[in-house]
Amino acid sequence: MKRLMISVVTTMAMLVASQTQAGWFDWFKKPNISAQTQHPIVLIPGIFAFDTIAGVDHFYKIPAALSAQGAEVHTARINAFDSSARRGARLIEQLLHIRVTTQRPHLKFNLMGHSQGGITARYVMNARPDLVASVTTMHTPHLGSPLADIVTGIAPEGSLQGIGFATFANAVGDLLNLLSSNRVDDANVYFMLAEFNKAGAAKFSQDFPAGMPSSYCGQGPDSVTIAGHTIRLYSWSGTSKVTTAIDLSDALFAITGIPFPEASDGVTGRCSSHFGRVLKDDYNMNHLDISNQLLGMVSLFETKPETLFQNHANRLKNEGL
Repeated sequence: MKRLMISVVTTMAMLVASQTQAGWFDWFKKPNISAQTQHPIVLIPGIFAFDTIAGVDHFYKIPAALSAQGAEVHTARINAFDSSARRGARLIEQLLHIRVTTQRPHLKFNLMGHSQGGITARYVMNARPDLVASVTTMHTPHLGSPLADIVTGIAPEGSLQGIGFATFANAVGDLLNLLSSNRVDDANVYFMLAEFNKAGAAKFSQDFPAGMPSSYCGQGPDSVTIAGHTIRLYSWSGTSKVTTAIDLSDALFAITGIPFPEASDGVTGRCSSHFGRVLKDDYNMNHLDISNQLLGMVSLFETKPETLFQNHANRLKNEGL
């Protein structure tokens, strides 16, 4: 029995040690599929946004996985904490820059946004539909998140607590911007929070209703046409808070998930994530797992994030996008 226990512990240790190198159950990988979409893919981070810091991608190993299957991939360089409109304006500048530098004046993009990145993508598709072929939102709280209401309730903007919170949070955001060469605008955590409390999320969807379900927890439209441009819409999300028990984010999301009245990933409720065509809303993933963070520590028993992105790129390719 003692030898058996030692063998089990050793095997688990080897699995953990190899996780960020080879990925869980790589020996069961499906044959390669093409991710060579007609339009480039743009990955849009949520809060704490960065593209790459010290060689670590925000979407950990995902751009490389997509590129390996033939995709043209860009990662948005936007403010860590800001409103989606201001972040969207910066993203529009980057998309136009890609058009100019690659000499493709009519180029469109497949926008894929995580968390607030999905709201940012919604802003861009409404402001510049000529730039957008599709929008995919992932773990995005379209109906808001109770966490934003709690924070703004405990530390209202302008209060003593709020000033202290904003000073610390914005310093962290500005540091991330600096390290990832994203510093264009100063971080403003209350601009972000104002969109994700209940009232702010409702106001954003009132201003930009395209793609939202007509009933609570329903499906949105598969596509919308804005100013003559048809845009395909997709979303997916997860409903787990603890997925590995060794990932530090599990402990965080186990706590942040407590206020939710529905299944959540620790930040986004299941029904709140619905937008456009809902591909799946109950992956065994917490809020960071979809971006393959922290450093690839995700569930043993769920599709790898890299594979999800590759499969979706193949879906976009097969739909002519």
